[in-house]
Amino acid sequence: MKRQRTYSRYAKEAAILLGEQIKLGRKQKRWTENELAERAGISRATLQKIEKGDMSCAVGLVFEVATLVNIPLFEQDTYPLSRQVEQIRDKVALLPQRIRTRQDAVDDDF
Repeated sequence: MKRQRTYSRYAKEAAILLGEQIKLGRKQKRWTENELAERAGISRATLQKIEKGDMSCAVGLVFEVATLVNIPLFEQDTYPLSRQVEQIRDKVALLPQRIRTRQDAVDDDF
């Protein structure tokens, strides 16, 4: 039996908010569900899941649909996203490549 994934309340609310923003953007453009789904290369059922904030949808699909209806995914900044990605990669490069679980010393004094 497949275990159902649990998500934090914040993550669920964020997905619902983004879904509602996508639905609003679609309606403001006066596109039907079928029109937006076709533009995104997905089924109407998948678009409906995205608009409902279903957490099982692939993040790439959600981002693509949001982009098609002009929903800004991140705060507008003076730097383009590619510059922000470069800065994050520079920070990650300074950190250890491998993260190991800590092994507590065994207290074997009797």
